[in-house]
Formats: sequence, C-alpha cells, structure tokens
Amino acid sequence: MVVLYECFKVAIVTGANTGIGFVTARELVRKNAHVFIASRSKDKGESAVELIKKETKKDAVEFLQLDLKSLNSVKCAAETILARNLLLHILVNNAGIGLTPLEKTSDGIQDQFSVNHIGHFLFTLLLLPTIKASASACIVNVSSMAHVRAPPAGIEFEKLNDPNALTSFQRYSQSKLANILFTIELNKRLSGTNVYCNSLHPGIIKTQMTRGAVANWGTWLNPIISIVSLFLLSPDDGALTQLYCATSPEIEEKNLCGKYFVPYGEVGEPIAQGKDEELAKKLWDFFENLIKEKLGDDIFSKSYV
Repeated sequence: MVVLYECFKVAIVTGANTGIGFVTARELVRKNAHVFIASRSKDKGESAVELIKKETKKDAVEFLQLDLKSLNSVKCAAETILARNLLLHILVNNAGIGLTPLEKTSDGIQDQFSVNHIGHFLFTLLLLPTIKASASACIVNVSSMAHVRAPPAGIEFEKLNDPNALTSFQRYSQSKLANILFTIELNKRLSGTNVYCNSLHPGIIKTQMTRGAVANWGTWLNPIISIVSLFLLSPDDGALTQLYCATSPEIEEKNLCGKYFVPYGEVGEPIAQGKDEELAKKLWDFFENLIKEKLGDDIFSKSYV
C-alpha cells in the first residue's frame, strides 16, 4: 500500500495539466508541497492550477511554461526556476507523447524522443544546481513497460529521424528505454549526493495518451479505445507509484536510487538493455553533444559536475 507523506517541499511536475501528472501535482499540493505545473499550453496549465487550488483549498501551485519540443523553451523554463533562487526537492519528469506520426521538432529531432527524453534530459541537467543544493531531493523519470519493445540494439542513434526505421510504437518504446538509461547514468553521476533518482512504469492508465494513436491511425480506433479503457487504471491509481518515488521516506531510508519501480511502489526489473551501463553512458554523451550543437558548448557549464 502506498502511503502519501507530508512534503513541505518545492516540486516541479512536467505535463501536469492532465492525467497522472495532474493527480501527482494535486496530491503534492495537498501534502503541502509548493508545486510548479510545467506545461506547454498556458491555458491548460493555468486551468489546472485553478482546479488544484479549488480541490485542495491551497494556493501553493503555479504554472511554468515548458515546451519539451523546443530546447530553447526548456532552457528558458529552467532559467525561470533558477532565477527564483528556490531549493528544488522534487522533479517529476512525467510529460510524454506516444504513438504519434513521426514529426520533427524545430530543433530537427524526432518528436517522441524529444518530448519523452531529450527535453527532460536538458531540463534536469540545467536544474541540478538547485536540486543538489537541497538537503535531500528526488528525481522521478516516468518510463513505461513499453520499453520492452525497444529495438534489439536498445537505442538506434543514427536512425532516430528515419521514418522507415521503426514503427510509431517502437519509437515510443525506445524513448521509454531512454528514460531508464538516463536514470542509471544520472544516478552514477550523483553518487555521494543526497539526490535519489529513479524511473518507473506507472501502470496502463486511462489518459489522453491515446490521442497519438488516433492521430496516427484514425478515429476508427475510438470505439476500441473506449472499450479497452474500461479495464485501465484511473489516473488517481496511476499516479501512486510516482508519488511514492517522490515522497516516501523509504526512498532515502533504504537508499533506493537508480531503480525501476512498478505499481504500486515496488522495485521491478527492466529488460537487459535497461541495465546496460555502457549504453546508458553512450546515450548521455550522444545527446549531451547534440544539445551542445543546438544551444552552444557552454549550455551545461553550471548544470552538473
């Protein structure tokens, strides 16, 4: 059973205007955290802020503009937080898209990989100074059991933007494997600090993620989705595992870091590629260099050691 604990902390939840991100943000506010709802849509983000205020009777929630399809937007969002001179105790990298037709972002990167991994990679690294300055902090990367369907190589770096290399579902699975590998390498680099970094599969949840499938294959899927949704977890249940990773004192007490969690708050096992430390290091270096090409070599000058 997952128990939610009082927080009295500062938190950011990406993609918190809907689904399990919204529930996560709402429950963190309910437990006395000050929460930033990081979202691309200002209207949806501010509506979520107002709804959380109404449901919790608390005002400690704000909107943060964050478009994970744009590296410049990610940079600006991180700079906005750093300029506030706040400690940051909880970062939940929750936002994601899935099963969408292949499109490239303004940075020329395949959109599923950009939103699900690269944007969060950059956002996290830029926020590390304030995260590490906190007495104790948690970074939670929301992955998926879909990572098991990633290509045999794990990450096909050179074919990332090739529309013929992978199916939409494989592109999604690859990005979710990247979340797990990022967690492994980040945890290694944060060794000796009081930052606990974990990834997780939240469960198969009734959320708006199915919009990508409809956009890809057509509205004929809607009746099927409606039937399947009857058997899926609610967003309230789906948020429990990431809330556990973000708030449970067991994370620190048991030194649970670099783990992959499954519902509800249990340590699970990713596939072999999800435990490949060499692949995790290659992933880190590849996208660190890619971001430097896009934003300049000094982008990470103050973000991490």
